[in-house]
Amino acid sequence: MKKEMTISDLMVKMIGFSGGNLQDIGHFMKVYAFAKTIAECEEVSSYEQKTIEAAAILHDIACPLCREKYGNTNGKYQELEGIGLTEEFLKDTGLSEEMSSRIVWLVGHHHTIDPVEGIDHRILLEADYLVNADESEYSAEHILNTEKKLFRTRTGIALLKSMYQGKETGISVGKGNDLWPDY
Repeated sequence: MKKEMTISDLMVKMIGFSGGNLQDIGHFMKVYAFAKTIAECEEVSSYEQKTIEAAAILHDIACPLCREKYGNTNGKYQELEGIGLTEEFLKDTGLSEEMSSRIVWLVGHHHTIDPVEGIDHRILLEADYLVNADESEYSAEHILNTEKKLFRTRTGIALLKSMYQGKETGISVGKGNDLWPDY
């Protein structure tokens, strides 16, 4: 049996897979960092932590193919094309079939917000949104609506509020905040 790849090994493999596209690499690195942070602060199991981190690294694996095939990176196309690409990517990683299947499922649902199926799915959605809100320059209204509709983890909510409180969203964070009273 092949030795199981570490998260760092998966990261290096995905950077290579990205063909030098720095924008794609930067995006999944940021999503990975937020997903890792949220998962650790939410105290998920080590199994869930690794699953979440791997899915965050691979979540946009289909973007290059979608640009070529469809001329855009629409989320539904990413989900559709990402399933097969992720299955192939994970074949030689030594990850368990159970973990690999869950990662594939998460990549195939990382733009599906209804229903959210599990803490790993929730954390991936929240982490990806935190990055997309910045990269796509979402409006204050969009951020506030998404906070109400999508965010449920204590950490994800606190990060969103900390990052976008000055964007006229009606979101505010400060001393005495009920989410992070010490911050």
